Amino acid sequence: MFDVVVVGGGIVGLATARALLHARPGARLLVLEKESGVARHQTGRNSGVLHSGIYYRPGSQKAAMCVEGRQAMERFCSEHAVPFDRCGKVIVAVDERELARLAELETRAAANGVRAERIGPARLREIEPHAAGLAALHVPETGIVDFSGVARALVAELEAAGAELRLGHEVVGVDEHAQGVTLATDRGEVATRVLVNCAGLHSDLVAALDGVPHEVQIVPFRGEYHDLAPSAAALVRHLIYPVPDPELPFLGVHLSRGIDGGVHVGPNAVLALRREGYAWSAVDARELARLAAFPGFWRMARRYWPVGVVEVYRSVNRAALARALARLVPGVAATDLVPRRAGVRAQAVGRDGALLDDFVLRETPRAVHVLNAPSPAATASLVIGRSVAARALERL
Repeated sequence: MFDVVVVGGGIVGLATARALLHARPGARLLVLEKESGVARHQTGRNSGVLHSGIYYRPGSQKAAMCVEGRQAMERFCSEHAVPFDRCGKVIVAVDERELARLAELETRAAANGVRAERIGPARLREIEPHAAGLAALHVPETGIVDFSGVARALVAELEAAGAELRLGHEVVGVDEHAQGVTLATDRGEVATRVLVNCAGLHSDLVAALDGVPHEVQIVPFRGEYHDLAPSAAALVRHLIYPVPDPELPFLGVHLSRGIDGGVHVGPNAVLALRREGYAWSAVDARELARLAAFPGFWRMARRYWPVGVVEVYRSVNRAALARALARLVPGVAATDLVPRRAGVRAQAVGRDGALLDDFVLRETPRAVHVLNAPSPAATASLVIGRSVAARALERL
């Protein structure tokens, strides 16, 4: 019997496993991952941004964990030779209506301990010569990193410490009892004293197998990315973001130079038609039926359908996406956009239709279920992992 089994080989699951072994050296620990490799979904399909912590409501878990987590991630990358760059970014207000939101972000930055400088058009052009706006916030502590590289470094550290990683093992049943938890996988049973569910896009399904009440459901949103063609890449030096809509947990389509040197555009946010729906053709009727049976989905749809229409239009019309980008960088044209692989965000939705924008955990006597780990989860993963590990250790 294992002491702890972590379900999910994304960055949060791996960071939790690492924290467990740091707190309890020699513990019998297993990570189960249904794919043939780690970091195949949210971890390996995001913008690769090390967030500063400027966006998040002061006092929220996200705000505190992001600031501390970015610092911890930079140290980890330095120690494990994972490339990163604290390049900074600008958040640009392009019309008068966005200035009040920009001021609110400046206030949040101060409350969260994040350096942010309000700048005008001249200073903006010094930092990003091709960007345009009425005003901007320059956030020098934002960075970029390869989170897949971080995941590989975490695996190497875990294996060196004696942890076991089983790839290609999907959890299909959970039997929690007084002595521990028996997990049924598609390749046999596993017994453990404590279960930690970090299954990301499937976290609510694993929790349901353990009898956790169906109060939260994962609704998958596909984020589609493009690259700027080499002929247009010089338009962006580092990271250029719009002022986000405070009613939504998404940051808006932005331009970012990745750690690979290319300039990436995205993501948008359109409803995916399956949990790993990386294209419009990826459809799962059973998953759609599950969504349709959840009252929170319809309440969410009624509230946000106008935003959804705009996002779908930009998905199918590259010229519309280019026009949105040209508000920030006027030189961008539709012919500059080269499609690249998409990601899917595991957005937790409550029964009231609310898009949950902070971390959500559910606990049972022998299990900890991470039901929502939204952005900046990758940035803050090492700190999130310590918090989740502490709850799991209370059950040993």
